[in-house]
Amino acid sequence: MNGPGVGSRLPVAPRERKPALAALAVLLILVGALGATVMVLRAGNKVSVVEVTQAVSVGDPIPQSAITEVMVADGTDVHYIRWSQRDDLLTRFRASTNITSGSVLVESMITNKSDLLPAGKALVGLSLKEGQFPSGLSNGLTVAAYLVGDNAKTSSDSGDSAGSSASGGNPPISDDLIIKKIESSGQNGLGDGTTTITVIADAADAGALTAASASGDVSLVLLPSKH
Repeated sequence: MNGPGVGSRLPVAPRERKPALAALAVLLILVGALGATVMVLRAGNKVSVVEVTQAVSVGDPIPQSAITEVMVADGTDVHYIRWSQRDDLLTRFRASTNITSGSVLVESMITNKSDLLPAGKALVGLSLKEGQFPSGLSNGLTVAAYLVGDNAKTSSDSGDSAGSSASGGNPPISDDLIIKKIESSGQNGLGDGTTTITVIADAADAGALTAASASGDVSLVLLPSKH
């Protein structure tokens, strides 16, 4: 028999090509690259929102002069007030809480101005002298208003409520007043050493509070906040 010639090669079986696996590998590379690109884009995606640059008291409007535009990362669960919504702040909304300078505005910090005072509530201004209110009062705190002076003695002597005997003195006119604004005599121009404290009160107590303030027979006591 004749064998293969010297220097000749044995036949080699042709390689089996697997185009499906090659295509899958290419697809996985593309998917990985696309995912990385999306992550980079999301990390750098910013939205324009409102930052408050001046302190705003509860119930007050937020003027254009008290806001600025800042950029924050998008894709969070925080409901920011977008810069494109800034015109609605003055016309439609009021601060629902005391907002400090530097706060990025979110929906929970504002309320529709028509909902600012719930049914049964009223704004009452109390004109007070030094000694009729404690130091350290600020917007948003809860205070109680008590009758003082001769009117308090008359009320105590008449025993006009069960609360009087239970507490050993007059019950408060109201124990759920929320301070909205504080203006000293230098601010309101009275120049007589008075301080006007505006409070949110039950409408049913507004008359008694106003009368007591007008006669100088009311005093405020600071209470732990209920809000």
